[in-house]
Amino acid sequence: MAGDKKIGLDELLALARASAAVDGPSACILDPQAEWSRIQASFPEQDMRPVGTLVDDPYVEASFAEFHPDGTRYWSAEAPIALRHYPYNRCTVAQCAACGRAYLRYVEAGGYYTEPRIRALNPELIVDAPV
Repeated sequence: MAGDKKIGLDELLALARASAAVDGPSACILDPQAEWSRIQASFPEQDMRPVGTLVDDPYVEASFAEFHPDGTRYWSAEAPIALRHYPYNRCTVAQCAACGRAYLRYVEAGGYYTEPRIRALNPELIVDAPV
C-alpha cells in the first residue's frame, strides 16, 4: 500500500518542490495550511491519495521533542519541518490527485479527543536535524 511506504529526505524534498511549483486552482488550496491546522469538514478528502509515511518504526514510540532553533512554535507557519522531531516523526504524506499539492498529516491524540491535522509541505522549511 502506498501509504505505508517509508519516504526519505530526498524523496520528500522532491515532492515538496513539485508541490510548491503548483499554481493552479484546486479545492485543496482554499486554506493554504502553511501551519498545522485542523482538517476542516470541507477539505476534499476524496481527492487525497496516500504517498507514504515519515514514521521510522510504527512499533517504537517516536520522540516528542520538537525542533525550533529560531524561536518558532508548533503552530508557527515558519516552524521547521524536522523529520525526526514531533510531530513530523508521526506523519503520513498525502497528495491531491486533482492538482498535485502535497501535505503532511497526522492525528493529534489528547486525553479526551483525537484531531486530524494537516500542513502544506514547504521545501524551504524541511531540515534534517538529529534528535
